[in-house]
Amino acid sequence: MTDPQSPGLSHVRADGTAHMVDVSHKAETSRTARAQAVLQTRPDVIRMITQGDLPKGDALAVARIAGIMAAKKTPELIPLCHPLPLAKLTVDFFPDAAAGTVRIEAGVTTRGVTGVEMEALTAASVAALALYDMTKAVDKHAVITETKVLAKSGGKSGDWTLDGDRA
Repeated sequence: MTDPQSPGLSHVRADGTAHMVDVSHKAETSRTARAQAVLQTRPDVIRMITQGDLPKGDALAVARIAGIMAAKKTPELIPLCHPLPLAKLTVDFFPDAAAGTVRIEAGVTTRGVTGVEMEALTAASVAALALYDMTKAVDKHAVITETKVLAKSGGKSGDWTLDGDRA
């Protein structure tokens, strides 16, 4: 929804200055979002990650907690994001040793007046950063790729998935 003070952009007022969108008139609905990030590294590093053999310890546990903590801090990190009461946060890992990847998927659920896509993206991104930090001692060439929203549900705009299907 466009703010009545804005020239068509919800975070910009008519005078061009940024502001937080007024969502006080919106109805509370159940809202979810899923996002991902992918760590690309070597197959042997993926095996070290999954077996807990990295020099810095259990990378998946550290990355999971980092992602959850980050999602809760999203309004402190991303300007103009509304603080939300997050009801559920998940951070899951899908390692593929043959491909040399770990796909990180974050899921966020709330009941509120605005969506949780930014919280899901923040969780996936920071989990990937933590995983990178845990692995950089054994692979300085690792990269983080494919950070994106996979799906969202709830709110006026309805349900959406990246592949174009209704969620």
